Amino acid sequence: QVQLGESGGGLVQAGGSLRLSCAASGRIFSMYAMGWFRQAPGKDREFVSSITWSGGGVTYYADSVKGRFTISRDNAKSTVYLQMNSLKPEDTAVYSCALALRRRSYDDTYYYAKDSDFDSWGQGTQVTVSS
Repeated sequence: QVQLGESGGGLVQAGGSLRLSCAASGRIFSMYAMGWFRQAPGKDREFVSSITWSGGGVTYYADSVKGRFTISRDNAKSTVYLQMNSLKPEDTAVYSCALALRRRSYDDTYYYAKDSDFDSWGQGTQVTVSS
């Protein structure tokens, strides 16, 4: 069993910042990437950002958050972070982290960005941005 525990959500005013954390635990033999997705009320879940787990880590961002959000990792803690700056009301959503336990590509530049790229999911943490 693999568990993902998110923390760091909350209520913030537009222009503010939040930092989300997600720690992976349990029977994990290999990690290939971790990512963040979000789902706003009445909308489909959408990709936010991901980072691969080997080497320096390949990062990838949705266009909507590029330049405002930064993903990082702590391999020793099996933890991924999402620093969110310049938050906008449209960033309001439940943010969930996800873990890829299997390699999807031998291309080191492969971007883990699809739901199907990930094998385990967290319960989510609410982020609310007021205008």
